[in-house]
Amino acid sequence: MDHFLYRNGSLHAEDVPVSEIAAAVGAPFYLYSTATLLRHFQLFDDALEPMPHLVCYAMKAASNQAILKTLGDAGAGMDVVSGGEYLRAKAAGVAGEKIVFSGVGKTRDEVRLALTGGIRQFNVESEPEMRVISEVAVSLGVDAPITIRVNPDVDAKTHAKIATGKSENKFGIPISRAREVYAEAAKLPGLKVIGIDVHIGSQLTELAPFEAAYLKVAELTEILRADGHDITRLDLGGGLGIPYTRSNEAPPLPTDYGALIQRTVGHLGCEIEIEPGRLIAGNAGILVSRVIYVKEGEDRRFLILDAAMNDLIRPAMYDAYHDIIPVQEPAAATEPATYDIVGPVCESGDTFAKGREMPPVGEGDLVAFRSAGAYGAVMSSEYNTRPLIPEVMVHGDQFAVIRPRPTFDEIINRDTLPAWL
Repeated sequence: MDHFLYRNGSLHAEDVPVSEIAAAVGAPFYLYSTATLLRHFQLFDDALEPMPHLVCYAMKAASNQAILKTLGDAGAGMDVVSGGEYLRAKAAGVAGEKIVFSGVGKTRDEVRLALTGGIRQFNVESEPEMRVISEVAVSLGVDAPITIRVNPDVDAKTHAKIATGKSENKFGIPISRAREVYAEAAKLPGLKVIGIDVHIGSQLTELAPFEAAYLKVAELTEILRADGHDITRLDLGGGLGIPYTRSNEAPPLPTDYGALIQRTVGHLGCEIEIEPGRLIAGNAGILVSRVIYVKEGEDRRFLILDAAMNDLIRPAMYDAYHDIIPVQEPAAATEPATYDIVGPVCESGDTFAKGREMPPVGEGDLVAFRSAGAYGAVMSSEYNTRPLIPEVMVHGDQFAVIRPRPTFDEIINRDTLPAWL
């Protein structure tokens, strides 16, 4: 469920007409619903209620500070994968004790930043990284809380570019080597081993891969405890998918996911962490764009938009599907038209959909890409010297620009000419 609905013939974001925002801000722009963000966070929080837990929002999905503060004020922790994300979370008012640091390539500077600013834990991805964290912690005279990410070699049955839990992926250590790696961690100074981490991928639409991974984690917990490790926390990652098209079978609900966690690891008495990103932010955001031209090709009709692959790269990168709908509601009996929906960037890959049936639209009309809140604005760029598009947030009957569109002068003036020019 989201809060982007037609009302009186016009698409609304909560209580605000999308066309009103477009008139004030200009197209294209990203638009987020506060109510949807909070509802989706609460679904996860409620699903884990029987167990001690923390829902850490995976902020790589959408990291505007307005989103982070909205979720942080509601009780969410944050899952970060860079020093920049760590500083964003802190700037949004999230305490270090609620920030989990993931990622395969943490640098010494990033480790130092987190240890001096406060951190809930590092999710360690490799033995070299573990040794670096030990060295930095010793140099600072502190203990670094860590979990070790194990790779359970479970097929997440998702897109190859977002699968992370098979032996061929770069993430974590093989679960078969966990005992020896934990044994080394216990001997290294400056480390405090507190738990186990696992994350098998993104956009999972069935629970079976989670169950297979979590059962392996439960077994490993018992083994490590028998070896003398004090395993008190299980970080189970994220990855639960969202329905990008209304015709798809709906992915499992957070309540079903929570019941699975209770069933597989609930008996261990551990604090549970999960790191959802897409399901919290995905359906909480849309991309609004305006039609520049309708172009008649030899054997197809092109809908040319003012949004492009630099604004929303998911279709070009993942062949991702997004429902694209008119902002003005079509009449019930309207016959659909068929379009190749494209942007203006000089790349054939700047294509959002081919042969897409949708209600007919014309030059100057607004359209909305649904389910664009996750991995949309955060992956955008200024390719072709196209300014990053605004981000806007709605709260009831109010809206605010939470990232303005830069001017061309601001973009160009970032360049510095060398002395010989």
